[in-house]
Amino acid sequence: MAAAEGVVAPGRVAVVTGAASGIGLSLCERFVAEGMRVVMADVEEPALAEASAALAGQGGAVLPVPTDVSDADQVAALRQAAMAEFGAVHVLCNNAGVGGPHGPLWQIPAGDWEWVLRVNLGGVINGICAFVPVLTEQDAAHIVNTASVFGVFAGALGPYGISKHAIVALSETLHFQLQSHAPHVGVSVLCPGAVRTRFGSSARNRPAWAGQVPEPTDAERASADRFDQLSATGADPADVAATVVAGIRGQQFYILTSSNRNDAILRRGSEIVAGGPPAPPFP
Repeated sequence: MAAAEGVVAPGRVAVVTGAASGIGLSLCERFVAEGMRVVMADVEEPALAEASAALAGQGGAVLPVPTDVSDADQVAALRQAAMAEFGAVHVLCNNAGVGGPHGPLWQIPAGDWEWVLRVNLGGVINGICAFVPVLTEQDAAHIVNTASVFGVFAGALGPYGISKHAIVALSETLHFQLQSHAPHVGVSVLCPGAVRTRFGSSARNRPAWAGQVPEPTDAERASADRFDQLSATGADPADVAATVVAGIRGQQFYILTSSNRNDAILRRGSEIVAGGPPAPPFP
């Protein structure tokens, strides 16, 4: 992996999507604490304005840019805004993501499939296409794509888990390609476990074009409740941000925030080699 020394340092520039809350906001706070200049992108304009104003009030050099990462043109505009304001980008955190339904795949409405995949996977793709040409022009740079621990063990949580597996695969491919074309640009894939965020209520940003929200089944409610309980007792986003910064500095590719799913991760590899089928990743 490319050397990342000095990428997280005073005067450097970071772009963070999903920056108004949760892991994204904590990343922004940590980068500001490191003396970096930060471009904050989020689809929730009021929350973005509030978060960026708070960081600016603490002396941070921040630029809020309302952005729907599922729209390639808006991500291109985000890049243009970052370059116009700061003249460079050294760290890109493709962090924005949504949850979506947990029910049987064949019962999930097409609108929900499109929403989850366009934001979670499409947002990372759009970020890469827009920013990699800028990152390759720097003396050193780094990309962090936010996946999930649900992206490295046997599939769960419907379209969400599927999108996170795709982000891991995308990040691996990107790493190999940048090693050949721009080895000074590092790549990490963040695979967090439970984190105390507002992620469970991401349906607040579900677009109208996705159609009417279907009534969840009892099983889906139980799955969502369990997910919310895990989030409520999860890691502090600030600790996750610290782990990310340490991962960038340590040239770490896979960044996990907890070890409680390691058995499920290792079991999946064994199951693949043995021919499977996969065992459920958790009780």
